[in-house]
Amino acid sequence: MSSDDAPSEARGSSPVETQRKSATLQETERIQAGPGPGRGPMGGGMVGQKAQTFVPSVKRILGRMRPERTKAVLVVLLAVVSVMLTAVGPRILGHATDLIFDGLIGRSFEPGTTKGQVISALRERGEDRQADMLASMDFVPGQGVDFDAVRNVLLTVLAIYLAASLLAWLQGYLLNDVVQNVVRRMRSDVEDKVNRLPLSYFDRQPRGELLSRVTNDIDNVSQTLQQTMSQLLTSLLTVVAVLGMMLWISPLLALVALASVPVSLLLTKQVMSRSQGLFITQWRKTGTLNAHIEETFSGHDLVKVFGRRREAEARFAAENDELYTASFGAQFVSGLIMPLMMFVGNLNYVLVAVIGGLRVASGSLSLGEVQAFIQYSRQFTQPLTQVASMTNLMQSGVASAERVFELLDAEEEVEDAPSTGARGSLRGEIRFEDVAFAYDPERPLIRDLSLVAEPGSTVAIVGPTGAGKTTLVNLVMRFYDVDHGRITFDGVDITTLPRTELRSRIGMVLQDTWLFEGTIRDNIAYGRPGATEAEILEAATATFVDRFVHSLPDGYDTLIDENGSNLSAGERQLVTIARAFLADPVLLILDEATSSVDTRTELLLQKAMAALRSDRTSFVIAHRLSTIRDADVIVVMEDGAIVEQGTHDALLAAHGAYARLYDAQFAAGLTPDAV
Repeated sequence: MSSDDAPSEARGSSPVETQRKSATLQETERIQAGPGPGRGPMGGGMVGQKAQTFVPSVKRILGRMRPERTKAVLVVLLAVVSVMLTAVGPRILGHATDLIFDGLIGRSFEPGTTKGQVISALRERGEDRQADMLASMDFVPGQGVDFDAVRNVLLTVLAIYLAASLLAWLQGYLLNDVVQNVVRRMRSDVEDKVNRLPLSYFDRQPRGELLSRVTNDIDNVSQTLQQTMSQLLTSLLTVVAVLGMMLWISPLLALVALASVPVSLLLTKQVMSRSQGLFITQWRKTGTLNAHIEETFSGHDLVKVFGRRREAEARFAAENDELYTASFGAQFVSGLIMPLMMFVGNLNYVLVAVIGGLRVASGSLSLGEVQAFIQYSRQFTQPLTQVASMTNLMQSGVASAERVFELLDAEEEVEDAPSTGARGSLRGEIRFEDVAFAYDPERPLIRDLSLVAEPGSTVAIVGPTGAGKTTLVNLVMRFYDVDHGRITFDGVDITTLPRTELRSRIGMVLQDTWLFEGTIRDNIAYGRPGATEAEILEAATATFVDRFVHSLPDGYDTLIDENGSNLSAGERQLVTIARAFLADPVLLILDEATSSVDTRTELLLQKAMAALRSDRTSFVIAHRLSTIRDADVIVVMEDGAIVEQGTHDALLAAHGAYARLYDAQFAAGLTPDAV
């Protein structure tokens, strides 16, 4: 699509986008209003869409796990059992501490006395607090530490922790499988979505920005799910299990520990509310920078030729600085959560230790119970701290997911009509009947256009830049659908044909060549994958590719990169023309297809195409009028309308628009008036 025929400003708005705008979109609109990727000569305007909120995006990510629900349930069960075993460990270890402490206390008293006698003696001496503490202990005067009992307790704890670790490993393995399947389906959905999007979407979206969503953002979602899902699930279950154990040991100390939760949640909420917007900005800036890099690299030769290297570097530096600022702000603000949570946790630890010590002294709790409770208090604040430390990664991943969801939610092409199978022999008659079309409803481009291309004829379309020439053939390809009227292919309205079926009848060669990394043979065979070697050579010979291939080191097996840098511009064009010829289309569209070849090759191509016109209709868009002199019909367009049509000689004799164009090229030369 020529930027002359479809200005990016005309394509950048749609009723759907207008309806979706809200106050939260103002910042996006402000950014896009200024200079940015795609607002230069190499791309369209950036699409602004409202970012979703955090919670709905998380729900949507979790909703994509439904196909893995069985594994997900098993992951949760394994996590529950693993966390419960881990939570029981400190309580049993506390019993080992009690055994050791009881043995040390018992050994300090004379054997032969009873526990009751020791306590009574302490009370008689007025040492009631010590007596209360010993009353809660299970010791035997004169008996030391029962190391056999301690060993059994430690072995039990070791077995519990080994079992918990094994279950945690299995849970992580299954969760990894779930996450990778979710991301794999997301990539597949994005790929399918891209293939269902209309051409107008890509006209509005800079390629670097789109690639950033498809690659960087999906990778970031994958990394976020991988690093946070297991830890988040385990942390939440740990909080519940540990809270239950703390309430069992001491409701009073549990209330002390719980007092830190509201403070932690309040601090986390305040930080998250500030950092979420910063992460969205970070990934938007990433897409902006990628778009500029892609745009500059793809037009590297032009940047060099016009001496714009310093401007490109300055713009890169400015956008790189903006990305640095956004990334630094997002990471710094979200990074505040961890130290804040640690501070609150340390305060909680001090309170638990002090109050727990007083409870031991009063005999309300044993030393092992307080030890276990201190461990639980750490285990209680640790998962909260872990969740808080994951918020920066979680917010970054959700911000990326929102950008991917915006792509998945983009408006698609109108659904194809069902295929009706064979439609008889194809002749190649194309009719435009009162066709009207506009990229922007307020700026009509084509109005009431009617045209007939007879089977086997060559129709040349000429006119000044912006007249609608490329738009006309893109309507035939159904890259866009007409607003009014209809286009028929052999008497059938093309809107009733599936796009794949319609485009399989058409071969198109653009002014801008497109080659993929592979051999010359592979690039030609792209036009018809099942073609034989003889058919490939026949197409190459007909389009004079065979003439230069033999001068290459490996002939047809010569590897070329995606830019075809080891071929000249004319040779690359010949390969694309050979590809179209191999497809053997009913309708052939050439959009300035010979503009990159030399005059001698152009004449040879005209002869080759003339030999093919007997069984194929051709549309030829050309600015060089010498290439279309022998066309059956020459259509002259101005401002989206046909102002003249006829043969070369008839149009020259009419002394109209075509004659003026012809005189400008061949009679007046390149004078200011001619231009």
